[in-house]
Amino acid sequence: MEATNTQTLTRQDFVSDQDVRWCPGCGDYAILSVVQKLFPTLGIPKENFLIVSGIGCSSRFPYYMDTYGFHTIHGRAPALATGAKLANPDLSVWVITGDGDSMSIGGNHFIHVLRRNIDMNILMFNNQIYGLTKGQYSPTSELGKVTKSTPMGSLDHPFNPPQLALGASGTFIARTIDREQKHMSIILEEANNHKGTSFVEIYQNCNIFNDGAFSELTEKGTKAETQLVLEQGKPMIFGAENDKGLVLEGSNFKIVKLGKNYSADDILKHDKEDKNLAMLLSEITYNPDLPVPLGILYQESKPTYDDMMTNQIQEAIKSKGPGDLEKLFFGTSSWIVD
Repeated sequence: MEATNTQTLTRQDFVSDQDVRWCPGCGDYAILSVVQKLFPTLGIPKENFLIVSGIGCSSRFPYYMDTYGFHTIHGRAPALATGAKLANPDLSVWVITGDGDSMSIGGNHFIHVLRRNIDMNILMFNNQIYGLTKGQYSPTSELGKVTKSTPMGSLDHPFNPPQLALGASGTFIARTIDREQKHMSIILEEANNHKGTSFVEIYQNCNIFNDGAFSELTEKGTKAETQLVLEQGKPMIFGAENDKGLVLEGSNFKIVKLGKNYSADDILKHDKEDKNLAMLLSEITYNPDLPVPLGILYQESKPTYDDMMTNQIQEAIKSKGPGDLEKLFFGTSSWIVD
């Protein structure tokens, strides 16, 4: 979305008068705070922001933002957002969804909005559980997850959202986490700047029904060993002492220790334009022996559906002239019933 606003906006301009009704301690508060701080810095007129949500805890989001918003139906937020964007290309459209809303009932809408590359931003709050309906396992819950709906453990292999997005030809695929607010703000700003569908998976803690699902990624004593923060063109180094890195052996990642046998030059460098690398990075999501990638996994430049549709309409007008609604209604293909 191109920045054209000259009005000075602040965080308070995006805070609604509604009481925030999430459970105390929910990771959604952190995401809301980041978005409210980010929006006034994007240079977009306030009236051009539109937030569209589906159903779930995350989907209360439009009520808490003082912008135009639409709380839609389960899984269908991308479809409603698509219609809004095509009707008004000037809108900065943000879809707020959850792992259940987008990966289950909304899976079909999710893959097709990515395939079409509509210029919008999709933020998927992934807490690996159904929170609004009180704790059933979700499509991203780990194998063997014990919940109210799976008392003996889930038998489902979990969806891998970035991998699914890559398979649907997504043009911007990233991951961040609720406790890393500075990182989240950077990623969301990059998503806003991307021309096309931006998909950002946000790991988000549900402290009531799935507390601590990402604790190894957020706790001070462990996060340096479990987070792989991706930066374009920089080696994939991590660890409390920045002494570990990833190399490729065939098509598999291997952790090596920097020092006698390996230097930073030997470590694989991140290239967000390399789709094969992005697929490999997405695959290690559920591998307990490897760090979890955070950042932009993949990005490419590709024509958007909305731009192509606008151009097609202009070409039709140029070749056939402006439409005549009355002629259409009463032309040779109509008839009168007495």
